[in-house]
Amino acid sequence: MKSQGVETSNTDYLRQFQEGESKIIPQLLELKKQALTNFEKLGFPTTKNEEWKYTNVAGILKSKFNQAGEPGLSVNDIKYFLPEDAKSILLVFENGKFNKKLSHIENIPAGLTVGDISEFSTHHAVVNHLGKIAHHKNESFVALNTAMFHQGAFIYADKKFTSDQSIHLLFVNDARKSPTVSYPRNLVVAENGSSLKISESYYSMDSAESSFCNSVTEMFIHDNASVEFCKNESENNNDFHIDYTSAFLQRDSVLNMHTITSGGKIVRNNLRIELLKENGSAHLNGLMVTNGETHVDNHSFVDHASPNCYSNELYKGVLDDKSHGIFNGRIYVRRDAQKTNAYQSNKNILLSDEASVNSKPQLEIYADDVKCSHGATTGQLDPEAMFYLRSRGISENESRALLTSAFAEEILDRITIVSQREKIKDLIHSRLKKGSE
Repeated sequence: MKSQGVETSNTDYLRQFQEGESKIIPQLLELKKQALTNFEKLGFPTTKNEEWKYTNVAGILKSKFNQAGEPGLSVNDIKYFLPEDAKSILLVFENGKFNKKLSHIENIPAGLTVGDISEFSTHHAVVNHLGKIAHHKNESFVALNTAMFHQGAFIYADKKFTSDQSIHLLFVNDARKSPTVSYPRNLVVAENGSSLKISESYYSMDSAESSFCNSVTEMFIHDNASVEFCKNESENNNDFHIDYTSAFLQRDSVLNMHTITSGGKIVRNNLRIELLKENGSAHLNGLMVTNGETHVDNHSFVDHASPNCYSNELYKGVLDDKSHGIFNGRIYVRRDAQKTNAYQSNKNILLSDEASVNSKPQLEIYADDVKCSHGATTGQLDPEAMFYLRSRGISENESRALLTSAFAEEILDRITIVSQREKIKDLIHSRLKKGSE
């Protein structure tokens, strides 16, 4: 395979697949073999591909990543990463592998199934949905994940299940011994009338080595069900992360999705939402706060396949130093999807002359009776607001931190998982304050 003029071999990936083939659950073997075949056909994307025009993955291909051994982190190692809500259900994954001793999956309420997906291969929800929501036939990183994953989170809510408890998925990269690769695979299924609140965090142990996380999450939200899913990506600035999240929404279902990115060398978030039945609603919020030479690429695709559906996207960026951000959002309204309401907005603030953003909101509409709009703005901090704060004795650095924090708050305040919202707020505010010093 070739990428960016650099010849790359899939030998390492084939070797890793063969080494782990004996551990593959028989029910998943055919799926994994087909995904590996698809990956070999697709190869890695290059910047000649329009969807990857601004994101060069050659840095990933040049590095030699190995799958890590068995989990060995302690509570003390990850205490900073742990959710503040002691009552939340917690699943911890170390380099993509389930760490049961650090997880809290006791006292799970009736009507809810939560655990490592490798233990639920015969569950009807896994049989019906795993590998059928995220498209591994035409997405190379999804195909690679599907072929290589062994563990991840499985969350299943029975009909009409509701609970105040949130579910937290914690993924920790540990490349202190050598560069590592991980393939988290998550499946969320919410049956009719159920409600789930899920938060997901990605962190890294301090290390001079890099890690590569290739994660995939699939969601199937049945009639009248709702899911809130908050993704927090806060890895080290020498780490790579390619994420693909795909959701199928049924009649009268609701998805609230938040994607917050504040770390990583190259981060690519792919979000695909399919509104398959009438009256589905998708609320997609995103925030990137970047510095150094961090590169964050947010790609979203919302497919309005049925009438009377609603989607609203708001993505914001605060970029400093030489960091680079991309927003590429596409709304697709099919011919039969009358009475569609779809809105898309991207707003960015550049804090340095060397920071940059490429923004491409798109509408593709084949129905007649719709209300759709999109827009994008990129600029610097409001000089009048800066002057107002400075005239009241607030320093330039403090004024800058206040204004950027207020800009980010609009996204953060939409997160209703309180413990996760406050943790992310503290993280974002400290980074913005530090960047203003």
